[in-house]
Amino acid sequence: MKLLFAGLLLCCGLLTTAFGQSANPSQQIKLPPQVPMYSPADLAAKVPAAKESDVKSMNAILAAIYDVISGPAGDRDWNRFRSLFLPQARFTQVSTAPDGSKMVLAWNVDEFVRDAGEVFSKEAFYEKAIVNRPMSFGNVTQVFSSYESRRSPAAKPFQRGINSIQLLNDGKRWWVLSILWDEERAGNPLPADFVKK
Repeated sequence: MKLLFAGLLLCCGLLTTAFGQSANPSQQIKLPPQVPMYSPADLAAKVPAAKESDVKSMNAILAAIYDVISGPAGDRDWNRFRSLFLPQARFTQVSTAPDGSKMVLAWNVDEFVRDAGEVFSKEAFYEKAIVNRPMSFGNVTQVFSSYESRRSPAAKPFQRGINSIQLLNDGKRWWVLSILWDEERAGNPLPADFVKK
């Protein structure tokens, strides 16, 4: 038994040493020079200036995401929209085809502006969060955000679903890295804890 216990202690010591070395900054892998790296100043130069009130907190940027796409038929403030997102941000929707097969629709920022802009130019669209469930680690936050979509602020929702929103804080402001969503449908209802606050 003593021999087994000594062996376990030795293994734990080796694992601790290995993990300690991998966490040591001097042991980190060096990235190739072409990997895009952005300081807060670099990012600020690549997107329109954000309203400070839109990006000062997690709650502020979540509210801005929904507010900027909501409104009557017509144009949106796409500069404000772009100011919320990293230049390489992604939008991804998981959809179900009429035959029941799954489809993945994906856009970058400019593609989303183009396609959403075409829809919004003809149709009123209002969307708001129902429940936001964030989880954070360091500067990274993942939010599951259930939503309701309407044709007017007082109308009954024509669609509900959940947005999976990835956010980061660069020390000066909040940014959206990606939004992935799926819609409520037969066989895929909103979970009870995402229906009401």
